[in-house]
Amino acid sequence: MKIVKKISPAFEDFVFNWDYEQFLLIGGYGSGKSYDIAFKIILKLLEEKRKVLVVRQVYDTIYESCFDLFCEILSDMGLLCMDYNEFKKKKNKCVALKSPLRIRFPNGGQIIFKGMDKPEKVKSINGVSIVWIEECSEVSPEAYKELLGRIRTPDCSMHFILSCNPVNKENWVYTHFFVRQDEHGEEHVIMDEDKFYEKKCLIKNGIYYHHSTPGDNPWLPWQYLKRLDDLKNYDYPLYMVARWGRFGASGTRVLPQFRVAPRADIFVNAVKRLGPENQYFGFDFGFEESYNAVLSMSVDSKASILYIWDEIYINHLTDDKMARLPEMQKLKSRLDEYYDMGYNKYIVADNEDPKAIQYYRQMGFLIRPCRNKFQGSRLSNTRKVKRFKKIYVSPKCKNTIKELKDLTYKKDTQGKTIYDEFNIDPHTLSAIWYALDTVTVADVKQKDFYSKRG
Repeated sequence: MKIVKKISPAFEDFVFNWDYEQFLLIGGYGSGKSYDIAFKIILKLLEEKRKVLVVRQVYDTIYESCFDLFCEILSDMGLLCMDYNEFKKKKNKCVALKSPLRIRFPNGGQIIFKGMDKPEKVKSINGVSIVWIEECSEVSPEAYKELLGRIRTPDCSMHFILSCNPVNKENWVYTHFFVRQDEHGEEHVIMDEDKFYEKKCLIKNGIYYHHSTPGDNPWLPWQYLKRLDDLKNYDYPLYMVARWGRFGASGTRVLPQFRVAPRADIFVNAVKRLGPENQYFGFDFGFEESYNAVLSMSVDSKASILYIWDEIYINHLTDDKMARLPEMQKLKSRLDEYYDMGYNKYIVADNEDPKAIQYYRQMGFLIRPCRNKFQGSRLSNTRKVKRFKKIYVSPKCKNTIKELKDLTYKKDTQGKTIYDEFNIDPHTLSAIWYALDTVTVADVKQKDFYSKRG
């Protein structure tokens, strides 16, 4: 039986390419990536007897997404029946079964559907040679590694297909496939993001990278594209994710006034002009998964501008090794010099670790516990930082930029914004909170009257 089916030119190479073990597909809303992945798998199973595992994080979401998509394509190809007895009679049809959820092919191949919320059921599956992880950004990196280690079939090529819409850059998909951060906070580029968007299809380290946008789907209704374009007017970060398939924030930004300093000379002169009396230093402790974050900043109270001009960002260091870092010793010397000049400047640290603070004091650091950490203080401290009209950061503060540039508020299960929780744990924001614990930032609602009448 001859079947003719049109394929989007953007996915033509991907659909017929099985030369790689791992395929990563990133794309905007409605770009067609899920459809073409399903079509690719169907073609493979029509040619070879294979067992395919399709997973999402939550099993309950699979039926109306992946399973329904496979059924739609097979039905469109005239290959689907929903009755097992009919399947046994007709040797050229596939059958979709709901208990357990699977699709069987006439040559003995099959597609099975599982959720990673029940990992024990995934671990017990044998004979799988193709895995599709849909919405892979929702699956934990540990679950992904577990699948890589457990799925193996002798005398058969193995293939892992991962797909998702781009999310924030703190998600494991970005840090695993695009930019990795080492224990010192230094970034190592695995795949150049801009090159990825430009070339659309690249091979790196044996991984097939594919990028798509809604414009790559020739069957997408124009009304849908218009809705995506309208996002630009009221939710620009989501617009970049949905319309152009680019990594970034998809939510309400915490600090929309946050900017990387465009000109170094103006930035440096502004910090020098403010002098030591307007400098502040914050220290958020971390060790295993969290980071020691030490930030140096200056405040222009009249113009309501915060300047962040230096950072120390590192983990897996005990306090004795942290204290001996050249960067920490340089900061210690700076504060000692300011003290001799008559300025009482301290590193303000998290008050929940008095033992660490005492240690740094014994090592000669001018350091004290913050006074603004208490129940409910996250909200008030965040509001204080938000009151700055502008926040400029030096380009060398890469981790501060990474954490705060696209920092968004968390949402609850009903989609409501939680104003004291964020999409990541921003250690640099905590350091800012502590540094500014005694600083007053004028509210934009306040008005100053300079006339004689007041």
